[in-house]
Amino acid sequence: MRRRNSDFRRPVRRRFSNVFWLTLCGLVVLLLIILLSRTTRDSSSRLVYTKRPYRHDRIADGLNITEEMLRPESMTRQINDQISLAKAILVIAKESNNLQFAWELSAQIRNSQMLLSNAASRRSPLTNGESESVIRDMALLLYQAQQLHYDSATMFMRLKAKIQSLEEQANSFSEKSSKYGQIAAEEVPKSLYCLGVRLTAEWFRSSNLQKQLKEEKQAAVKLVDTGLYHFCVFSDNILATSVVVNSTAMNSKNPDMVVFHLVTDEVNYAAMKAWFTMNSFRGVTVVVQKIEEFSWLNASYVPVLKQLQDSDTQNYYFSGNHDNSRTPIKFRNPKYLSMLNHLRFYIPEVFPALKKVVFLDDDVVVQKDLSALFTTDLNGNVNGAVETCMETFHRYHKYLNYSHPLIRQHFDPDACGWAFGMNVFDLVEWRKRNVTGIYHYWQDKNVDRTLWKLGTLPPGLLTFYGLTEALNPSWHVLGFGYTNVDSKLIEKGAVLHFNGNSKPWLKIGIEKYKPLWDKYVDYSHPLLQQCNFH
Repeated sequence: MRRRNSDFRRPVRRRFSNVFWLTLCGLVVLLLIILLSRTTRDSSSRLVYTKRPYRHDRIADGLNITEEMLRPESMTRQINDQISLAKAILVIAKESNNLQFAWELSAQIRNSQMLLSNAASRRSPLTNGESESVIRDMALLLYQAQQLHYDSATMFMRLKAKIQSLEEQANSFSEKSSKYGQIAAEEVPKSLYCLGVRLTAEWFRSSNLQKQLKEEKQAAVKLVDTGLYHFCVFSDNILATSVVVNSTAMNSKNPDMVVFHLVTDEVNYAAMKAWFTMNSFRGVTVVVQKIEEFSWLNASYVPVLKQLQDSDTQNYYFSGNHDNSRTPIKFRNPKYLSMLNHLRFYIPEVFPALKKVVFLDDDVVVQKDLSALFTTDLNGNVNGAVETCMETFHRYHKYLNYSHPLIRQHFDPDACGWAFGMNVFDLVEWRKRNVTGIYHYWQDKNVDRTLWKLGTLPPGLLTFYGLTEALNPSWHVLGFGYTNVDSKLIEKGAVLHFNGNSKPWLKIGIEKYKPLWDKYVDYSHPLLQQCNFH
C-alpha cells in the first residue's frame, strides 16, 4: 500500500495534542490560583492569631491577672474565686447574727489572702501542695454556708426585707421629725410669754388712762383718711408685730402718713396696747383692736366658726385620734381655724371707711418704702399679689383636690399660685364683687375637707380666682423660714417673708437670716432684757 503525501495526511493527532496541552495549562493555572488563595487565607489567619495575644495581654493588664491564672488548673484563680464568694457569705452571716461562723470565715479569708500575697512577693505560681489545704478548708466553710442556706436567693430575700425595714424606719423618723418640727414651730418661747405677762401688768398698773384716750381720739381722724397709707396686721405675737411696724417705719419716706391697724385677741390685747403705747415708731400711727369687738363675727355669719361647733371638726383638729392619725399633723393644726387667721377675708367689714389697704403677715420684714403700692393699678382686680408659679409646685393642682368635680369644673389646674403675706387689696372692688360671699361659698362646700385641707391659701386661691393682679416679684420675697434664698433677691426685695416653720424668733430659725429680722428689735429695751431676749 502506498503512503499518502504528507500534505494530504489528516492532522488528527496534532489537534488532539493541542487540546491536551491547553487543558493542562488551564489546570495548572487553576491550581496556582487555589494555592495562592490558601496562602492568603493562612497569612490572614496568622495575622488574626498574632493579634489575639496582644488583645489578651491588654485585658490581662486591665484585670491585673497573670498567665498562670489563665490556665485551667490555676490554683491562684480558684483561691480568688473562693475569697469572692466567702466575702459575700460573710455579709449574710453577720446579718444573720451567726458571729462564730463569720469569725471562722474571716480567718480563712485572711489565710487565703496571705497565701496569695506570699506567692506574689516571690513571683512564682502556687503549687498544689501549698494550696491544697487552704482550698480544702475554704471549701468546707463554703459547703457549711450552703447548708445554712447562705445562697444568693436567701441573700436577696434578706436584703429585700432589710431594705423594707429601713424604709419603714425612715418613714417613721420622717413623721416624727415633722411632728417635732411642727411642735417647735407652734411653741410660745418663754421669753415671749414673759413679755406678754409683763406688758399686761404694766398696762393695768398705768394710771395715765386719760392721756391714752386722748391720743386715741387724735388717731381716730387718721383711721378713716383714705389719703394715707393704711396697713393691717392680724396677730397675737407682740414682738413679731413690732418688727413689722418698726421695719416699715424705718424704711418709709413719709412715716407720718403711715397708719397701722393691728387686730389681736382678748388675751394679748392689753399687752399689745401697752407695747405700742410705750414705744414710738418715727411718727407712724398705730391702733390696736381686739377681734372680740367685732360682734358680727359669729357662727351664723362665719362658716369657720360654724364648723367649730361640729363634733367631727373638733375631733379632726383637737383630738389627735381622727383617721388613725393618717393625716399629717400640719393639716390638723388648730391655728387654721383661728379667726385671726381668717380675718383677712373680712377686711372690708373690719375697715368699712377704707378704700385700699396693704395686708402684711406678722412674719415679714419690710426693707423698702411701700408707698408705691397704694398707687399701683390693679386693672379692676381685687387682690395684688406676687405669683409663685416659677415651679409646678406652686400651681393650683398642688393646693386643691382635682379629683373633686367642683374643683375640676371651675379651676385650671395649671393656674399660677400666689402668696399671702404682702397683698394690696382694693376694697371698693372687693365690696362691688362680694368677694367675702365667694369665700363663704367655698368654705361651706369644704365642710368635709374634700376640696382642700391646709390653711387659708387654698380658699384664697379659690376666692380670688380671676381677681388677682400679678405684682413685680421684688415686692414680696418668700422662703426665709424654710429654704435658701438668692442674695440678689434679698437685696432687691421690699418685703422679706419668713414663711415656713423656722421663724426668726424661734430657736429653730435659720441662723443666716436672723440678722435681717434682729436689726429691727431693740434688745436693749428694759422689758426685753428682763425677759431674757437676746
